[in-house]
Amino acid sequence: MKKYNILLIAGDGIGAEVTEGGRRVLERIAQKYNYDFVFDEALMGHCAIEKVGVPLPDETLEKAKNSDAILFGAIGHPMYDQNPALKVRPEQGLLKIRKELGLYSNIRPIRLFDSLLQASSIKPEILQGADILFFRELTGGIYFGKPSGRSDDGETAFDTMMYAKYEIRRIAHQAFSAAQKRKKILHSIDKANVLASSRLWRETVNEIGKEYPEVQIHHIFVDAAAMLLIKNPRMFDVILTENLFGDILTDEASQIAGSMGMLASASVGDKTGIYEPIHGSAPDIAGKGIANPLASILSAALLLDIALGLKMEGQEVTEAVEKTLEQGWRTVDIADLQTPKEQILGTKAMIDKVLANL
Repeated sequence: MKKYNILLIAGDGIGAEVTEGGRRVLERIAQKYNYDFVFDEALMGHCAIEKVGVPLPDETLEKAKNSDAILFGAIGHPMYDQNPALKVRPEQGLLKIRKELGLYSNIRPIRLFDSLLQASSIKPEILQGADILFFRELTGGIYFGKPSGRSDDGETAFDTMMYAKYEIRRIAHQAFSAAQKRKKILHSIDKANVLASSRLWRETVNEIGKEYPEVQIHHIFVDAAAMLLIKNPRMFDVILTENLFGDILTDEASQIAGSMGMLASASVGDKTGIYEPIHGSAPDIAGKGIANPLASILSAALLLDIALGLKMEGQEVTEAVEKTLEQGWRTVDIADLQTPKEQILGTKAMIDKVLANL
């Protein structure tokens, strides 16, 4: 029996509620195919700050490094939004674990389920058939560039957007490889008309592109890409972008799928990866039992596919989600005016429906 060590980091807010869905489908897959999934748990984020004073305890990092994969929930708390002067913040834990594990590539599939066409604010005829795969560079750019800080008088703040060629090369290879297996089209997003780092980005992407002659490369400025994602999402297939631009564009693209509660992601490097929904901790609905668990369940599908190499099993989970939606079951965030009240489910009931279809 093949054994896999999976670390669960629920985090803050709705993290524990939705991660329960991901865990339960993994348990069902293990039972169905006779796998040995060994689960462990660890703290990160506001809950860790409250308990031990830091957002990423050493114990959590050690467990992460010894795991085959990490299923993560969300981090964040309103107190940090209301007081930007706080120096210890939940997000520091997420940035640090990405850096420590070498998670340089964030993979975000933006797939629209046909049964959710009406859940988006965009016209169905524009959306239908949209299927985008984002590759967002995760450990470089302005979030990690030095120097960063404030002037002595506090009147000026500064951040540095910085990239090295090796950082661009490694994620470009991932994106081109994926494009070669899909429609052989890659859109690289930058701001090369203004930023020196973007000019290096474009130059390096073109260099790597020579190794993938079958893939068409299209370069688009980030502001134009933001507009085109809404105007004509079907023009895109694989999108490659740097850290800050990818952070913004993938949240925008969540509206193609109808809700951030529907989108999964994988943060990967060369070893252990983190699999997580793209939504935040949503403290306003935490504890109410109404959070959408489907993004966590779809993240578990990515974990099966990418981390464990169980592609068929990951596809089964995705198909169980699709069947659940086709049957008309909805959480409140993806319900529309035509959804009967009895079809709108809470978090646990939605998890149960997916498990029944699995």
